[in-house]
Amino acid sequence: MFNIGDWIYGLFGANGEWGILLCIFLIFLLDALVVPTLPELFFVICFMYKPTMLFGTELICVAALAEIIGILVLYSVVTLIKIPNKIEKLVDKYIGFLVLGDERLLLLNRVAPMIPFAGAFIKIANWRLGISLMYIVVGCFVKFGIIMLMSDFFYSYFSGPEAQTITLIFIFAIIGISFILSYVMKKRKGLSDEDS
Repeated sequence: MFNIGDWIYGLFGANGEWGILLCIFLIFLLDALVVPTLPELFFVICFMYKPTMLFGTELICVAALAEIIGILVLYSVVTLIKIPNKIEKLVDKYIGFLVLGDERLLLLNRVAPMIPFAGAFIKIANWRLGISLMYIVVGCFVKFGIIMLMSDFFYSYFSGPEAQTITLIFIFAIIGISFILSYVMKKRKGLSDEDS
């Protein structure tokens, strides 16, 4: 099965640091726009290229920039087109079912993904753009900062191949827990994947 993240990494990943940073930018941009790319996995794969705190911080900054651009593009598109009232009512109903009903939900979305197409969602829900972007950036730095610190810890205490294996297991665990939390929260609120 075609995976756009693998394709991007294959295209630019062998071009040194700038190629790795470009990979992260494109993967996070596409994830913020429309295409799920498992950014956690590619973040840690790119971090393995040069597992230092400085390079990890560069990766996080590039990831946050890509997410901001992706959110703003979707937000702008929705601003320019007329959204049917039916969709606006569905978004309002969906928000009513969730744990939080405002921009803070974007932080929760880092742990339990429940908001698809966040840029469009922000506009349709009439959330404050500046506050929404702040939560997105804070969530990006916290989540991927923790991933980077844990990866750095694994590289400090294990040999290269062992550290890579443990780091990948850690990332798959994070992805799995995120999906489970999202599913459980939707079920508790009476939502199904078809509703969202």
